[in-house]
Amino acid sequence: MIPQLKQIKKILYSTDLSKNSAYAFLYATDLARGHDARIVILHAIEPIPPKAELYVGMTDEDRRKQQEEAIEEIKKRLRWFCKKAEDQIGPPCAELVSKILVLRGHPPEEILNAANEEDCDLIVLGTHGKGFLAHTFLGSVSSAVLQRTRKPVFIIPLPSEKLTIEWDRI
Repeated sequence: MIPQLKQIKKILYSTDLSKNSAYAFLYATDLARGHDARIVILHAIEPIPPKAELYVGMTDEDRRKQQEEAIEEIKKRLRWFCKKAEDQIGPPCAELVSKILVLRGHPPEEILNAANEEDCDLIVLGTHGKGFLAHTFLGSVSSAVLQRTRKPVFIIPLPSEKLTIEWDRI
């Protein structure tokens, strides 16, 4: 007997704010529209090693202020992704996004944790497509997520043709 497919109601779209991950957002919005689903946007910030913070001489207040500013800038850019998607595929992109998460931690861990905590049915990620050798020796976020999740994952490569959206220009 074939198990019934789980209905897609919530999609985790993870971005590193690169041109490719922004392109993958088009797929996330298209999937959300097609399944009457909502999108949780996640951006994970790699933590600064404690020794580096000591070397720079950051205080707790400096660190907190810098983190708040970075989170607001990232949220602004994520909202911009949504506007650009609307320019390309039409509204209502903003209505599809139920939450924007900006978390500190190792990206694969944060993606996996957020997918579970937010009860997402699907994960959408962009990939840089750096080739087999780079993937084999360096690893990647998408590879780590694929190896450890039980949820469906869509990996979206950047197309070879020129994009009509200038994602990297705000």
